[in-house]
Amino acid sequence: MTFNPLKEKGIPLDKQLRNWEKIAGYPYKRESVDCYTRTRQILMNGIEIEGWNFKHNLLRMTTDSEIKKLVADTRHIETTQQITVNWLTPFNQSVLDTTLGYEQVAVDLTAWLAQNEPDEYVKETYDFGLLEDFDHLYRYSQFAYMVEGTNPNEILHNKTDVMFARPTQYHHNDNKIRMRKGYDKNTASPQTKANILTLLAGEQQTHNFYAEHGFMYGSDDLRRLYAEICDVEEEHVTMYETLIDPTETPLEKLLLREFMEVCCYQNCYNDEIDPKIKLIWEEFLAMEIEHLQIAGKLLQKFEKRDPEEIIGTEVFDTCHFEVQKKYVNSIIESEVDKRLDGREDMGYCKIDELDDNWPSYKVQEIVSGEGAPSETSVRVSAAALNSDVYSADNSIIKDREKLIQRALELKVQAPNTVSVDEYSSFEKNKCFIKK
Repeated sequence: MTFNPLKEKGIPLDKQLRNWEKIAGYPYKRESVDCYTRTRQILMNGIEIEGWNFKHNLLRMTTDSEIKKLVADTRHIETTQQITVNWLTPFNQSVLDTTLGYEQVAVDLTAWLAQNEPDEYVKETYDFGLLEDFDHLYRYSQFAYMVEGTNPNEILHNKTDVMFARPTQYHHNDNKIRMRKGYDKNTASPQTKANILTLLAGEQQTHNFYAEHGFMYGSDDLRRLYAEICDVEEEHVTMYETLIDPTETPLEKLLLREFMEVCCYQNCYNDEIDPKIKLIWEEFLAMEIEHLQIAGKLLQKFEKRDPEEIIGTEVFDTCHFEVQKKYVNSIIESEVDKRLDGREDMGYCKIDELDDNWPSYKVQEIVSGEGAPSETSVRVSAAALNSDVYSADNSIIKDREKLIQRALELKVQAPNTVSVDEYSSFEKNKCFIKK
């Protein structure tokens, strides 16, 4: 169902505050929750935190008292929304459990957005980031299995594959070459703008979660893996945020963020199978419709602009979750050896096309000089199981040695890199895990 969110009736702002029982709410059950209910919850938590952070910064840059008051009021409501969403997490869902959920968000959301993105350059950026998050899921799965005895499909429900992609040790770049070309705000589709803001919020919160929780394990190897992937998520934030046109005004950015939230809550409401959580998405959608209309009125008053010229008259499917295995496998097969080219056109190239003085070589030589934690993750499984932990169809597994050979880079390689021969020696199907 589509609708014009600027014309719908939301919940009046003075009716949006709730009591503590409703704000803190009750968690879902780890054992029975659908994995895509979890991914929606993880994503919307990140989106609310991104909105809260943006509005605090907007308040620090605004002199008009009317804007300040309305931004403060809507931010207060969104803070309580964030608490409700985040407090859906049950106490017995471990940090590693939640981490697998974060990476399932990243993989399946990015794949969905890539296939529903009208801008080809933005789509290519999504495809590039997709393979990195897919590899992160594989690395964390090794420790989930070895440290906590968790079959990753207890969390993933066999809807997202577990296998290597572009190895994490090659995700570390001179951060300047992560920057992408921004869209033109005057010609870009509202869908492109909402897509970017959705994924950006998810990646920003993934970085924050790893930064705030990665030290909580006693295993030095696991702590270092969180540190390594946290650093990559910082690069992802750089990559996605630079797709945005920096000349958008603060009120224009406010409107776009509220529009993105309306799109996401509408998607969550449409897709949710848990009846209690569906009611939350429905209520928050009505709240965000009001926030969007407030932002639209501010834009009209202070900039004399029609909000429909910026966001159009319909919502988009910016956070739909469904199985993406076929698409992800196609990107692995075509792009596992793809790299940022580091040139002025901010494009991409294959490994054998990289310049000898490619800026990221120096970064990778330093950070992985004594070993990459992401490679250690596989060695931990191999030492105990004579296999890695993986879950994927034979159509992609049968080519894994060829794929890893294409993905590894001979010029710069961590000293603990798991070689092609070592992958070939692993017992086949020993950890071909299914729920």
